[in-house]
Amino acid sequence: MARFLAITGGVGGAKLALGLAQILGPDELVFAVNTGDDFEHLGLHIAPDVDTLTYTLAGVSNTDTGWGRQDETWNFMDALERLGGETWFQLGDRDLALHVTRTQMLTAGQSLTQVTAQICATLGVTHPVFPMSDDPVRTTVHTESGPLAFQHYFVRDRCEPAVRGFEFVGIEQARLNPAITRYLEGPERVDGIIICPSNPFVSVDPLLNLPGAHAALQSAGVPVVAVSPIVGGVAIKGPTAKMMQELAIPNSAAEVARHYGALLSGLVLDEQDRGLDGTLDTPTTVANTVMITLQDRVDLGHTVLRYIASLA
Repeated sequence: MARFLAITGGVGGAKLALGLAQILGPDELVFAVNTGDDFEHLGLHIAPDVDTLTYTLAGVSNTDTGWGRQDETWNFMDALERLGGETWFQLGDRDLALHVTRTQMLTAGQSLTQVTAQICATLGVTHPVFPMSDDPVRTTVHTESGPLAFQHYFVRDRCEPAVRGFEFVGIEQARLNPAITRYLEGPERVDGIIICPSNPFVSVDPLLNLPGAHAALQSAGVPVVAVSPIVGGVAIKGPTAKMMQELAIPNSAAEVARHYGALLSGLVLDEQDRGLDGTLDTPTTVANTVMITLQDRVDLGHTVLRYIASLA
């Protein structure tokens, strides 16, 4: 039985994650999720990327927005606004219940991994979902206006400030989740690693920059395949292309391959970038990576798995 590790963050990553979860069972697929976006808000521990994946796999995500829960109500936010509270980060009533539960469990001494496992089980998610680390890592976006906590940049300021760089505060003291390490070493080692089409700079780099994580992925000795989040020079979801432009990096799938460098065994390009196939230092294959329907997600999942098999 083959087993795979998928690294994911954000809405784009969760789309492919759902496709893979339709193909592979809980014993065949595990997820490592970015927690650099996590932050404390209104006294609560918010884990946006973990929650986006959890809701997606549980079949309760808001498919219109890609984040939050379906059939959400907003009584808490309405009341908070009337009281003059902070409402720039929208927390629906159902979503709020999850954050309260997580915060209570963390305060009681449980790890983020333990809390995530319990929440997933309660929502019917059977595939293992592992936060990249149980230690706090917080992404700071350096902008022309000064440093901003990631959620301030992304949500409050709507990605408007020009980006100058990124910093992962606390990463020197953090370690890769031991639950993930088990799938990179020894008898439980996976047969392939998939980097979902997430933002390379703020959704994948926090994990890759954890001490020893990059080396552990390379030394696993299995194919590492990424799906490009850049299609035809634009990002299907999120500010990836805007960030690249402001960092003076060409908006190209070729730059995604260059960013990941020697870690990659292969890159999946979109049909719109077929002209790049075979021209990069990194091996490539071509597929429809623009996932609109569930079948699109499943089809791309099959393509990625076949590509890993060919590289192996």
